[in-house]
Amino acid sequence: MSAPDPTYLHALADECVELVSRQFGRRLDWSPESLSTLDEVCVDLLADGPLADERLDLWWRLIGAYTGEVVIRAYGGEWVAHETSPGVPAVSALGLTGFPFGLAARVLDEEPYKSLASFVRALPTISERTEGG
Repeated sequence: MSAPDPTYLHALADECVELVSRQFGRRLDWSPESLSTLDEVCVDLLADGPLADERLDLWWRLIGAYTGEVVIRAYGGEWVAHETSPGVPAVSALGLTGFPFGLAARVLDEEPYKSLASFVRALPTISERTEGG
């Protein structure tokens, strides 16, 4: 299993920031709070129904990369390969492994109660409980 390319993933996240600004007039600033804005963008993206193949793939990659970069910046993490998601990068932070691309797919599939912002906000609590339990 090969390690993810952090330069490529960062470039995808940068593209997400640019596209959200250009298409939605909203600013993503790499903070955990900015994922609430990205959650709102996802709602707007899906307002007219599910995304088609190429558009879905593009937004899945951009949203997954941006969410992962936010985790890495907020909690000192890194991109990693993981056996449960071969070929799809995961993030390691706070002693946990997260799957931002899996979450992006679930959000874009309009799975109830899925939120990019909640995922990032919950990581410190989950980490504390894991260490303490």
